[in-house]
Amino acid sequence: MTESKKPPFILVDGSSYLFRAFHGLPPLTNSKGQDTGAIYGVVNMLKSLIKQYNPTHMAVIFDAKGKTFRDDIYKEYKANRPPMPDELRSQIAPLHAIIEAMGLPLIVESGVEADDVIGTLACRATDHGIDTLISTGDKDMAQLVNENVTLINTMTNQIMDIEGVNTKFGIPPELVIDFLALKGDKVDNIPGVPGVGDKSAQALLNGIGGIDAIYQNLDKIADLSFRGSKSMAAKMQEYEEQARLSYRLATISIDLDLNYKIEALRPQAPDHQQLQSLFAEYEFKRWHSEVTALLSGDSAGSPQGSSEASDKVSSASSSQASSGIPIDKSAYEVVLDQAQFDEWVEKLNQADLFAFDTETTSLNYMEAEIVGVSFCIEPGKAAYVPVAHDYPDAPEQLSRDKVLAALKPILTSSTHIKVGQHIKYDKNVLANYGITLNGIGFDTMLESYVLNSTAQRHDMDSLALAYLGHKSIHFEDIAGKGAKQLTFNQIPLDEAGPYAAEDADITLRLHQAIWEKVSDIEPLKQLLIDVEVPLACVLSRMEQQGVLIDSQKLNQQSQDLATRIAELEKEVHEEAGEAFNLGSTKQLQHILFEKMALPIIKKTPKGAPSTSEDVLQELALSYPLPQKIMEYRGLTKLKNTYTDKLPKMINHRTGRVHTSYHQAVTATGRLSSTDPNLQNIPIRNEEGRRVRQAFVPRAGYKIVAADYSQIELRIMAHLSADEGLLSAFAKGEDIHKATASEVFGVALDEVTTEQRRSAKAINFGLIYGMSAFGLAKQLNVPRQEAQSYMDLYFERYPGVLDYMDSTREVAKEKGYVETVFGRRLYLPDIKASNGARRKGAERAAINAPMQGTAADIIKMAMIKVDDWITTSSLDDVTMMMQVHDELVFEIKEEHVDKHVATIVKLMETAASLNVPLVVEAGVGNNWDEAH
Repeated sequence: MTESKKPPFILVDGSSYLFRAFHGLPPLTNSKGQDTGAIYGVVNMLKSLIKQYNPTHMAVIFDAKGKTFRDDIYKEYKANRPPMPDELRSQIAPLHAIIEAMGLPLIVESGVEADDVIGTLACRATDHGIDTLISTGDKDMAQLVNENVTLINTMTNQIMDIEGVNTKFGIPPELVIDFLALKGDKVDNIPGVPGVGDKSAQALLNGIGGIDAIYQNLDKIADLSFRGSKSMAAKMQEYEEQARLSYRLATISIDLDLNYKIEALRPQAPDHQQLQSLFAEYEFKRWHSEVTALLSGDSAGSPQGSSEASDKVSSASSSQASSGIPIDKSAYEVVLDQAQFDEWVEKLNQADLFAFDTETTSLNYMEAEIVGVSFCIEPGKAAYVPVAHDYPDAPEQLSRDKVLAALKPILTSSTHIKVGQHIKYDKNVLANYGITLNGIGFDTMLESYVLNSTAQRHDMDSLALAYLGHKSIHFEDIAGKGAKQLTFNQIPLDEAGPYAAEDADITLRLHQAIWEKVSDIEPLKQLLIDVEVPLACVLSRMEQQGVLIDSQKLNQQSQDLATRIAELEKEVHEEAGEAFNLGSTKQLQHILFEKMALPIIKKTPKGAPSTSEDVLQELALSYPLPQKIMEYRGLTKLKNTYTDKLPKMINHRTGRVHTSYHQAVTATGRLSSTDPNLQNIPIRNEEGRRVRQAFVPRAGYKIVAADYSQIELRIMAHLSADEGLLSAFAKGEDIHKATASEVFGVALDEVTTEQRRSAKAINFGLIYGMSAFGLAKQLNVPRQEAQSYMDLYFERYPGVLDYMDSTREVAKEKGYVETVFGRRLYLPDIKASNGARRKGAERAAINAPMQGTAADIIKMAMIKVDDWITTSSLDDVTMMMQVHDELVFEIKEEHVDKHVATIVKLMETAASLNVPLVVEAGVGNNWDEAH
């Protein structure tokens, strides 16, 4: 390639690479089924290209939909090509969005091909004295090569200059069009001249010249030394029109009338915010981690601007993350003798704060056995004490019982402050050994979550990369993957030691990095110290307590469900007129949309009719088959997830089921739970309530469920300060009846059941940012009627409309909204160019403060209730579960009334709003009865 004084002008043939990536790379999909392989291939190519050449000018060009001028010249042009696969078509829009977010000029010109745009821009660049590098896999582009234009095939890293064209085609670049015209192109259906192949075309062009010269010297063809030369002149004469047509089809235009100035085609600053969102959506984990490291906990910071506090977070962490200073592990110790261990115990006793971590045999905290413990007292000074590595030839280790006994005074001390990463797990594991971990001051997972719940995943590996620029040792690196993965006790100490010590070291370093940012923002600091960290201890106690399950009831329900599922399958087959696999999406699509010709409500990214739950729900309003399929799906899921599974989850030691609560998963601050997921047990249907009937108390006790009444509507009244809503709640009115009275203009005592139902839909619809279209579907009324209801609502409650409008504006300005208590809820898509994503973010901006405030309140309530139980040393009441806005207790029968009164009072006074918080408590012999 000719030396250039500047980095070159790079023109990327996006369409060429899109097809090559799609056909040449393994198929990839994300967890939602969206194809991503071609996206990954093209973006990876672009990243490599930019890193290698650092261009001053650049553009990525794609073919537009529809016909081009070549189709007008020749109707059979590219007629042999099959239609673009849906799996590829679905990747174009996401790829374009990522390229734009990367700050790269994207060009799609209708009526022409990407080749023509590239040819024209390359010609203009040459006129500007700018060398051009065309990144393509298309051989036709060789015609553009000259002293200033070079090709690169980024997939093979092969560069083609003038000499390279001669080597590949056996002709100079200026004869490539003639070469293509003579031999034709089956892929593009360029006819060429029958019988002319590579060798004869090369001989003709090198012996005589281009097509014009050949037709002026047909008599010279017979003298050329290639097979068939004697009869070639007649053939050329016969197919002259076809040859000249082929020349026109093969010629890349270099003189299009394009509205692009070369100087303007420059890479811009990437929109890291948008890239983070896109890489998360399409599950490109490494790229997501990289861009998250740049954002460093501030997903609201965008190129257009962000809040001062967010900028502070972003700049500090970006600097640290991008520096990537390697962590010195030379001072790590593996403690194998008593004297060395005694020294570390003394160091821990003297430390103001230390990081602590356990290494175990299982992620299940009820089953996990301690294999070793690690701690760190200052960055770089960490130790691992192995106690149960049992691989062949493992060195002698200190006794687990003796190590834990020596550490117990420190671990149970409230004055020795500890920091951990997801330290609730360690607290639970230690509880299995009779040790109550106290003095938990910080948790790096919770620090990151409070700083920004949506910035990145809050596991240690992600945080180390984001805040320290450090790629930590992954468990898979030392334990392997899949069925052959080792448990920690099987891992040799030369690998286990650095891994475990690094965990503690990284935890301490992360605390120092993140706490500095959290403590600068007072509301977040208070949420962390007063809510999230104490709550982790409350949740640990609840998890260890577990819940009692009546497995016989569940086994009976499983049998009943199996019978009903079989009946439903038969009914579905009869309705469909044939047997088919209800679990097969393709077969279901065929039955619903081909055989029965039901309306297609929505399509999948691949262009197939969707059979998602919301689609079936809508179809079920008018057709019986989708209704039965929905019932079948619901019962099958209930059976597989709960009635079959719960009895198998009963712990052999406690006889109870122990869920895991997660504090750092949802964007709004709400808790989630797994194994089992308590949040998703249905309550609105009989079968779901039967599952709840299997949650029972021990003998002599009752189940008590205490539930916040209409808490999000109350929060809406507080946030909007609307006088009408505040007044209705202050008077203790039925808020849905009150709304119906206002909207429909009738007296409170004259509100009908139907009017109350409509008002309820409006109240809850507005909380979730529902449009008039959505409300119309909900109420099954025309859109105009739904719009008139909303207009009347806002007339009666103008404060709500003001709140919504102002919240959207604040969200756009700051990039986040806040709960009543200052929890920040970032909205990465609030300025998205994609209208659907932007609208979604605006809806979230309205709803998130209500959901987030409700989450904060119930967390505060849990802390107050737990404090009452523990400080009063009560052994006749335990808090067992938290589900949505509800707390579930197990209380001794004779003390139910007294304790329920206290619980209700504590929950109602957990926070102070401009409206009263109301808690309704129920008592029963199972969870369903109590609710």
